[in-house]
Amino acid sequence: MSKSTRKERGVYKRPNSKFWWVCYSTPDGKVIRESSKTTDYREAVAFRAKRITEVQQGKESERILKNYSFRELAERYSEWMKGRHKSADSKQYRIEQLIRYFGELPLKRFSTYLVEQYQTELINKGLKPASVNKNISILKAMFKKAYDWGMITEEILKRVRVCNLLKGEERRLRYLTKAECQALINACEPHLRPIVITALNTGMRRGEILNLTWEQVDLKNGFILLERTKNSEKREIPINETLRQTLQALFRSRRLDIPYVFYDPTTGKPYREVKRSFKTALKNAELQRCPKCNFERAKPKTEVISLCPACGSELETRKGIKDFRFHDLRHTFASHLVMAGVDLTTVKELLGHKDIKMTLRYAHLAPSHKVKAVKIFDMVINGRGTAQKETSTSHLLHILG
Repeated sequence: MSKSTRKERGVYKRPNSKFWWVCYSTPDGKVIRESSKTTDYREAVAFRAKRITEVQQGKESERILKNYSFRELAERYSEWMKGRHKSADSKQYRIEQLIRYFGELPLKRFSTYLVEQYQTELINKGLKPASVNKNISILKAMFKKAYDWGMITEEILKRVRVCNLLKGEERRLRYLTKAECQALINACEPHLRPIVITALNTGMRRGEILNLTWEQVDLKNGFILLERTKNSEKREIPINETLRQTLQALFRSRRLDIPYVFYDPTTGKPYREVKRSFKTALKNAELQRCPKCNFERAKPKTEVISLCPACGSELETRKGIKDFRFHDLRHTFASHLVMAGVDLTTVKELLGHKDIKMTLRYAHLAPSHKVKAVKIFDMVINGRGTAQKETSTSHLLHILG
């Protein structure tokens, strides 16, 4: 027996122990020693072989990992996210929802069924597919970091990531008409007006605007430089005349001790949120529309006579802009560019989309590009028609111009 024992490495006896002990290594080089809980040498050899197989399959790592809870992961992820993600505040709101549901549940106990059960409960509560998918996407991102940080095994990560996102998610595309843009600006409070004008004329995200500093604004050369974007790529945004006048007015009255373009004068810090004032502006926005020829304009503040300048009919006043969010100002910027004939590649670069698929959602607003394409073909191949001067896309569309 002693001769056989010497031949099998990793199986040995310890002083004052009646059981055989085994020794093996994990893929990261960590040496594990444990009792086989048996006095039979052959059973100890089989026990060690089983443990080595578990290591190769990733199961052993799960067994020896610390028993982290979901709350511990959420707290660590929230701390890591600060300063890295522009949308950290909105993501934190969804993380809090996840904590309320999973709480102290050990990460080891997460399974595909558990995640899909959570998904089903959200659907039963009436949440839209887009909202459900956002929660699931954040959950997957959290578990990816948990794996990177050594809190879970690859097997646990696979259980979570295999859960599919819901199909049939409607891509929201709500944008304002030119008249609605002006009506919204007219209804804005003084601190909100330049923020909305910036959003309409640049397509910048809310976080990019609220955290904008004067160091990023080059009024002399006419562009805004965004170095830390959602896609972690630098982006230069041209400043059109409407925006230049707005920023110049702010620059002349700026406080030299505050680097931010838009800030709360009581704290000197950038606005964390403008949801309340934006909602009020939407509610107070007033438009006039002709019932006969569909002429539309923002309601003038001083004009008493409200007759349609096109057909002379009496204009109807409508108050309030419904079903509209701050992010839709970005859609408004892109939609008007496309409708003005700006090519999708340029729109993609201005919006900072990483993939052209994101920009293609606006393609239906430019049906004329197909007509233009076949006309060019007819001109080049068949010699019909004459070349038309293309609209320059070197400058941004002045939505308010």
